[in-house]
Amino acid sequence: MADTNAVRAVLLAGGEGRRMGPLGAGRLKPLVPYGGACRLIDFSLANARASGLGEVLLLSQYEERQLMDDLHRVWNTAPDFRVHFGPYDDAYRRAAHRLPPELPSRTWPLERGTADALIRKSDYVFGGGAEHVLVLHADHVYRFDHGPLIEEHRASGAALTLAYQRIEPRWVHLFGMVEFDAAGHLTAFVEKPEKPTSDLVFAAFCVFDARVLRRHLELLDGTDWQHDISRDVIPSMLAAGEHIRGHEVVGHWEDIGTVERYHRAHLALARTPAPGLPVGRMPWTLAPEVRRERVAEGPGVRDSVVPADLLNDGLVEQSVLFPGVRVGAGARVRRSVVLPGAAIPPDADIDSAVVLEDGTVQQVTEGATA
Repeated sequence: MADTNAVRAVLLAGGEGRRMGPLGAGRLKPLVPYGGACRLIDFSLANARASGLGEVLLLSQYEERQLMDDLHRVWNTAPDFRVHFGPYDDAYRRAAHRLPPELPSRTWPLERGTADALIRKSDYVFGGGAEHVLVLHADHVYRFDHGPLIEEHRASGAALTLAYQRIEPRWVHLFGMVEFDAAGHLTAFVEKPEKPTSDLVFAAFCVFDARVLRRHLELLDGTDWQHDISRDVIPSMLAAGEHIRGHEVVGHWEDIGTVERYHRAHLALARTPAPGLPVGRMPWTLAPEVRRERVAEGPGVRDSVVPADLLNDGLVEQSVLFPGVRVGAGARVRRSVVLPGAAIPPDADIDSAVVLEDGTVQQVTEGATA
């Protein structure tokens, strides 16, 4: 396992999930259920813990009390790993496994972007002898050992080592496109390019040299910028001639930005043979007592991921169901995602949809590219 001393891991977890429609309404995007087993944010935390990082600093931007309370209950129960809550952390430590009754008042404005979150809480990001800053996001589905990335970054002496993945060219315009020279140095970084010239995209996690990152944040602060790591910080470092390298991500990686991508990722999970992230590699933070999920084919279930507590009197095909779901007599669920505790009425015909906890059916347009 890599030496993670002097590495500060920060998790950017903001956003309301507006592009996810009813699925994102009334809930924080990082807490959107995923894969029948967990929430979106759990992947980045599980990866950090498995990589030997004992702590991750949360940089939240929206409804942070709700997010902190949830993460404190789910993640701050083991001695070898915890989520740090910046100026609120002392209150949570004093509360131990309970929730703090009150928190200190916010003394900084709401962050406007990912880079702003780093600036406003810079004492927690750069303090305590941090030499490198591992930046993670809360809405990406993947399992990854950050150890080799950190070791490669240290050995190269780079100012920044960013993770990238090769994808189908038709999707590149949705991401940050990257290009490298023959020596592996970054030569181009374009956020959501209109006319992509590469099939490589930024996988939204990276390791910065802490001093270099802080210098560029200070240079940008106060200028006319978009307060964003991808749109401002990385292009600024590239323009300044900083040493920037790439680290390829091999295996499943999914950016869940819209309900269409959420739906498509679940269909890939249910497909047999499954090309997506195997069910066995989920973080398992949601209803672990019924974690005996399976890619199943049997009475009433075909090519689907279902929980052990499923009550099914209908037919489930090519779908992902969460714990506590009930399917009524004669009902049919196809190419769909059914969230925890939802009840499918008898004789219902659900196709290409996300069924919310209260039974609301959110239809998904097949073939959407957003």
